[in-house]
Amino acid sequence: MRLLCVLFALALASSAQTSSLPPTNLMPVPVSLQFGTGQLLIHESFSAALTGPHDEQLQHAAQNFFAVLSRKTGILLDNKFSDPAKASLVIHTEQPAKQVQELGEDESYSLEVKTSGAQLSAPTGLGAMRGLQTFLQLVRPTADGFAAPVVTIHDKPRFPWRGLMIDVSRHFIPLDVLKRNLDGMAAVKMNVFHWHLSDNQGFRIESKRFPKLYEMGSDGHYYSQDEVRSLIAYARDRGIRVVPEFDMPGHSTAWFAGYPELASAPGPYQIERKWGVFDPAMDPTQERSYKFLDEFIGEMAKLFPDRFFHIGGDEVNGKQWDANPKIQEFKRTHGLKSNQDLQAYFNKRVQQIVTKHKKIMIGWDEILDPDLPKDIVIQSWRGQQSLAVAARQGYRGLLSYGYYIDLMWPAWRHYAVDPMADAAAALSPEESQRILGGEACMWSEYVSPENIDSRIWPRTAAIAERLWSPQEVQDINSMYQRLATMSGELDWLGLTHNSNYEPMLRRIAGTTDIAPVRTLADVVEPVKDYTREETAPAVPTSATPLNRLVDAARPESDTARNFTNLVNSFVSGQSTTPETKSQIRSALIRWRDSQTHLQTMLDRSFLLKEVAPVSQDLAAISAVALTAMDYMESGQRPPDAWTTQQRALLEQAAKQKAQLLLMVVSPLQKLIEASAVPHPPPVSN
Repeated sequence: MRLLCVLFALALASSAQTSSLPPTNLMPVPVSLQFGTGQLLIHESFSAALTGPHDEQLQHAAQNFFAVLSRKTGILLDNKFSDPAKASLVIHTEQPAKQVQELGEDESYSLEVKTSGAQLSAPTGLGAMRGLQTFLQLVRPTADGFAAPVVTIHDKPRFPWRGLMIDVSRHFIPLDVLKRNLDGMAAVKMNVFHWHLSDNQGFRIESKRFPKLYEMGSDGHYYSQDEVRSLIAYARDRGIRVVPEFDMPGHSTAWFAGYPELASAPGPYQIERKWGVFDPAMDPTQERSYKFLDEFIGEMAKLFPDRFFHIGGDEVNGKQWDANPKIQEFKRTHGLKSNQDLQAYFNKRVQQIVTKHKKIMIGWDEILDPDLPKDIVIQSWRGQQSLAVAARQGYRGLLSYGYYIDLMWPAWRHYAVDPMADAAAALSPEESQRILGGEACMWSEYVSPENIDSRIWPRTAAIAERLWSPQEVQDINSMYQRLATMSGELDWLGLTHNSNYEPMLRRIAGTTDIAPVRTLADVVEPVKDYTREETAPAVPTSATPLNRLVDAARPESDTARNFTNLVNSFVSGQSTTPETKSQIRSALIRWRDSQTHLQTMLDRSFLLKEVAPVSQDLAAISAVALTAMDYMESGQRPPDAWTTQQRALLEQAAKQKAQLLLMVVSPLQKLIEASAVPHPPPVSN
């Protein structure tokens, strides 16, 4: 289902217009903020008061706020509520949160911070919760202590649906890991957790009505219904809705491990261990399939309070349907000309079941059919074109195209994607209202509880900003500055995108002396899109250990990006100071010499051997770049033969090795190309 996502155009980056932003570390950027003079100090006596109607959800959120503020400042704060006349922060709401959170609830808020105290006002508890997250981000250490600046903020989301999907089917993700990611979502004002609970590789939830679903379809890794209730309550206290997904009629092998009679071909079945699109699909022609689904969806509808229920519906290849004479006869009898028509028949029957249980059906692009009621929601992985087509036909939609964080794209590339861009930009105002927002998607072929946080964060914060902040907020440099700050904020929530990095490198190195390994790891990234499976040394399965450097390396190298910016400034003449040249040389020397240190470690760990060629490439091209710097500083031009030879070296270094990409090849090539241009020695600024 994700193949077309790799076709996303790099040209989107050039469409991002810079906008003038006030100096702030806030992420997402608020609609309006105005800084004043002074600050509100945070000390041991800092207190909060709630005014307005009683709201138990907001009380829990405020207690969570105090817990995070205590961790962030190291100050032991009393989380009891005080008299509004004496409180440091007064939180006022007009109405309590609804018992079951709904799409489109008012999430706006106003926050005014003065030297004497702060006032947070919102129509609903949800808005107040968003404002509390903003206040947390404002708090910084100052010369006088921890403090929030004097500021006035008015804020509201651009889209009502700002989600994160986590696939727990291909690799099971424990509840505690999911909960800390819910904390991360709340911090960046995301409000929908899309829980992908079934696929070919696993059925991850307890069903009391059909116990063989999880007994035979999960390898023992599943969530009990009590655990599900626990996560839903945890999410609700953070203003996050939980939407379950059970994929059907394809991506359904795990269903058939326990109930092969649902399939379109005889069993037996067992859960898949490999990745890809597989043939098994539910039989849409037999009534017992719908009876089963009626009972199962009814059970899950009672467990999940949210109004929306995701049925998947993607990537049915139809091979089992084509090979089944009974199904072919059914198609002829019912005038169904194609497998697409047959799936539309299935979707319509399932939609009636979902509606019967008082839910609204969501599905991927493939479910779109004009015969379905207009209240369903289409989730687009194909792009704004299919989103716009659905909107023009009267259907609400979500964008996930461009937000597939498993593709290992840099943050700027996700940031450049907008639900209302391209084909969706031509929608009428009425049609535009049908675009609900979007979701980041974390498919889990190559994630484990150990590294999943680093694949989600901090890049997903950029997607969260795209879905919350005004459309004109598009300054990529500002985004990266604030993303770095946000990454540190997420550490206080217990997310491990930073903290697990060095332990994974220690395992790879086989020693606590990881300096040479880290030098290399800091400038590489995993291969992009879906080339990891294509370049794997062996066929990957769900049992393949995720303990290599490709699993520890960050999706986006900050070191390489910052170095690239430095080189760009240097070769363009914007910054040719001794400090700039010294910084470039220092990095090149470190990379050149790291190979010698790493070479002595290769016999210590088998996990290092595959990355030796990458380290050799880094050393070689860094040495060449140092020579290029010498040429430029002397004002001499290297021989043409030398330049040609180095281009070939760079071309080889740019190729993936050990499923890693060396991300400093491009800036080093710029240095070498710049040395080949005749010019006098640069004059220092």
